[in-house]
Amino acid sequence: MAGPWNRYVAMGDSFTAGIGDPEPRSPGGMRGWADRIAEELSEGRRDFAYANLAISGLVLRQILDQQLGPAIELKPDLVTLSAGGNDLVFHRSDPDRLAATLDAAVGMLSATGATIVLFTGPDWGDTPLFGHIRGKVAVFNENIRTIAARHNGVIADLWTLRQLSDPQMWDPDRLHFSPMGHHTIAAMVLETLNVPHSLRPLQPKPLPSGGWRESKAGDVAWLTNYLLPWMVSRVRPRGDGAPLAAKRPQPGPVAGSESAVPHP
Repeated sequence: MAGPWNRYVAMGDSFTAGIGDPEPRSPGGMRGWADRIAEELSEGRRDFAYANLAISGLVLRQILDQQLGPAIELKPDLVTLSAGGNDLVFHRSDPDRLAATLDAAVGMLSATGATIVLFTGPDWGDTPLFGHIRGKVAVFNENIRTIAARHNGVIADLWTLRQLSDPQMWDPDRLHFSPMGHHTIAAMVLETLNVPHSLRPLQPKPLPSGGWRESKAGDVAWLTNYLLPWMVSRVRPRGDGAPLAAKRPQPGPVAGSESAVPHP
């Protein structure tokens, strides 16, 4: 049996929604590390259910306001929670204040008896534009470790996952992970939970010449085509009025979900 859990709920933002790992057959057209974990946990388990409440672009307070109550109501025995990345990267938020907000929410989740998995942020020290927040991420990570220890949580440590330093682990937008990155993260989480799994390290392709760390022209193209439009979308209301929706708002079988709401 792949772990003792019967009901898994994932909470978070675009990282947990699976952005960067396209799969037309998955709800919202994205797969991601959480789906990959659920696939492994559900192997041979007809009673296993999985919900993913993640919505792209949310900051920590929005994640807690919109997802904490529904997550508790779903009565999970396994919860993954990743939040705060958008706050640190795009809003220059104070990592200690973020942690204080997160601590109370993790306490509420832990009180349900569920296993709670928290994520540290990755080490962006070598990336072109995010290296300047490395110190804040490190402080936030130490706070997350303290919160996990206080509430008997489990740490999924992206900071020490050295494989993520390979550019092939990242989507071309450099904000999200590629399918290889999501696969690698899923394997790390399962191993952290001591769950046997069938995920095997991918054979990485040779790094192409002129990788993004060395290409100034590529940096300009990335800034113009990815980062600036993404930042504008965070502050400009959607013109079509379509609400942002959770990826899989109701727990159900991993292979397909009639109740899943498309992710915009």
